[in-house]
Amino acid sequence: MSRRPVRSFTLSGSAHKKSRSSPLLSVGLVLLGAFLLIGYSYRNSGGEGGGGAVSRKELSGISGGGSCTLDVQQAIPALKAAYGESMSKVLHVGPETCSVVSKFLKEDIEALGVEPYDLEEADSGCKSLVRKGIVRVADIKFPLPYREKSFSLVIVSDALDYLSPKYVNKTLLDLTRVSTDGLVVFTGYPGQQKVTAADQSKFGRLAKLRSPSWWVKYFAQTGLEVNEDFAKKFEKASSKQSYKPNCQIFHLSS
Repeated sequence: MSRRPVRSFTLSGSAHKKSRSSPLLSVGLVLLGAFLLIGYSYRNSGGEGGGGAVSRKELSGISGGGSCTLDVQQAIPALKAAYGESMSKVLHVGPETCSVVSKFLKEDIEALGVEPYDLEEADSGCKSLVRKGIVRVADIKFPLPYREKSFSLVIVSDALDYLSPKYVNKTLLDLTRVSTDGLVVFTGYPGQQKVTAADQSKFGRLAKLRSPSWWVKYFAQTGLEVNEDFAKKFEKASSKQSYKPNCQIFHLSS
């Protein structure tokens, strides 16, 4: 921090005056430093004029944030308890599917993944899954490259939030097409959206987070049935395992 030039004085006749003004000068400097620190902290925290962008990796760890990826991973034990043998072969569809598929594989569950967006910053582990054909990049607005009933269970997270109602309908029907035992939808709550300019650039639009009542009405209008049996089993397993999701979770019949 630059300081104003201090005018030189001779000791005679000025020493007493300087000693009286020194406390006031010290207090002023302390206050100035405090204001500068507050302004710096506000700017770095993403306040007005700041550039505190949050990556999607960091976003996944924020309670109530815009990503349901972490919720899916934490829900795996409850999903296993609720669906049992229906977890024999799983398809996950959504951003950061590499991390979700890796988690399933560690749980000895056969899983494939569809990443709806480019994997520009994929790590070596994700690139390995892509090379092996376990994860693929595909536009979910079009039919998935799988035969009917290819998977026992399909799980979709976040991806539907970036689609218009027109494409939500087409995508949901296609996801149920490739599933035998059901579809699990993870989606954010309205008011929890925390996205950055980088996210908007990647996804092409801001997420459209819908209310629970909107989804229930939408499912009814499109002929999709909520599977109450699996929903109750999942809720019971979640309670037993103290799993509290930050996202909405819907269990649909195929």
